[in-house]
Amino acid sequence: MTAKIIAIDGPAASGKSTIGKKLADHFGYLYFDTGVMYRAVTLAALRRGLNLENEIAITRLAEELRIDVSLPSAENGRSYDVLLDSEDVTKKIFQPEIDKNVSVISAYPGVRRALTAQQRRVGLRGEVVMVGRDIGTVVLPEADLKVYLDASVEERARRRYLEYQMHGEPASMEEITKSMRKRDRIDSTREAAPLKLARDAVRINTDGLNIDQVLDRLKLLAEGKDV
Repeated sequence: MTAKIIAIDGPAASGKSTIGKKLADHFGYLYFDTGVMYRAVTLAALRRGLNLENEIAITRLAEELRIDVSLPSAENGRSYDVLLDSEDVTKKIFQPEIDKNVSVISAYPGVRRALTAQQRRVGLRGEVVMVGRDIGTVVLPEADLKVYLDASVEERARRRYLEYQMHGEPASMEEITKSMRKRDRIDSTREAAPLKLARDAVRINTDGLNIDQVLDRLKLLAEGKDV
């Protein structure tokens, strides 16, 4: 029987988003990158003119908002619909102002707790591939399939460097690697929901593997055919 709830965790640039989206498309499931919920809270905070450094106010806001994520309602290339108190904000949450401030919002333990409850509400509907850093350990520990995608920091930095080049953006391998190590350290040592391998997760090191090779492995795992 095919897994109905699939959790994919892993560090930055390990391939979670690309693989998760392709896997969801293969099974006709919802692809859910949990980061969009933190972006939605950031949008709401900026609209209300809140001080983003005020953890108490931002946490209270996250507890009050209703955020939903569902299959895309329009064939316009989007991966999902993101609704903020019933308003479609799918495009609005990817504005530069959100990019600049979302990391502050996502670091607050109270915000993470509030959004974990909302992520669970979406995930427990089933037929979902949920991607993040604490899905298998905190958000959906009951997931049918838990996968931890990993890769060396050098390989992940190389991938990110190529992404920047593809978009014509200036980039330094040295700076990217340094930033990647810092992000890994923060993600794995933070007090609230640190990045770690779930006890029953399947760890896949993607060094030297292409997207199709990793995707084929996950398809087999989801269908219970992998040994």
